[in-house]
Amino acid sequence: MEKTMQRLQGRFQTVSEQLEFKNILFFLFMGNRIDDLEKNVAELMTQAGMEEQANLK
Repeated sequence: MEKTMQRLQGRFQTVSEQLEFKNILFFLFMGNRIDDLEKNVAELMTQAGMEEQANLK
């Protein structure tokens, strides 16, 4: 019974570590996506401002 509990605890630990690693990768990926989105929004705002100024002339 003790060996079974140790095996289960080992498996649980392995699964926990894998989930933690996957969560870290997910947050890094999403962080990069958010950074890209912010850059795209800034570029669009700049372009819109340039077009606005050209229309005013």
